[in-house]
This record gives sequence, C-alpha cells and structure tokens, in this order.
Amino acid sequence: MTTEITMQQLQQRVDDYIGQFKEGYFPPFELLARLTEELGELSREVQDVYGQKKKKATEDIGSIEEELGDFFFVLVCFANAQGIKLDEALLRVLQKFETRDKDRWTRKDGEG
Repeated sequence: MTTEITMQQLQQRVDDYIGQFKEGYFPPFELLARLTEELGELSREVQDVYGQKKKKATEDIGSIEEELGDFFFVLVCFANAQGIKLDEALLRVLQKFETRDKDRWTRKDGEG
C-alpha cells in the first residue's frame, strides 16, 4: 500500500536530503548535464524494451521505472535549485494545453 504525497512534499523531501550536505545543489549547468545523462539512460531502457536495439549481455539490466525515477529526482533538484514549484509550473502548462490546444487533437467519440 502506498501513501499519496503532494509535489510540494516531494520537493521538500528532496530539499531536506540535499540540505544535509555542504555541497548543496549542483550549479545549473551541472544539473542540466545530469538531467541529460538520466534522460539518456531512460532512453536506453525504452529502446531495449520497445525498440530494435536490444542491450548487449554485458550491459546492466535496468527498468524504465527506475530510470524515470532517477530523471525525476534530478528534475526536482533542478526545480528546487531554481526556486520553482513544480506543481504550479505543471498547472500553468496544463491550463495552456486545455485552452490554446483544446481543439488541436482528435477527441475520442462522446467526449467533449
């Protein structure tokens, strides 16, 4: 059984973890490089599962869930370091999609 947690609570938990260390958050370009690295690892897992380029026997077995978690952790670190509340940022983007792009895609029958 899992306990639900808000985005703000997740961001606070990451901040509490990072706050234990003198080094704190990495500078923006290093966080961006880490984010890019994690995206590459996620891409490799997706390619192995759904693509034609399967892993070699010498490559570590991972999971899409694990790599997505790693990516999300670094994304939260980047947001925290920039003082960005991810829930508010996502809500703004959703509002944009729900208004500007509301008629952009073909709706399923009976849904409006």
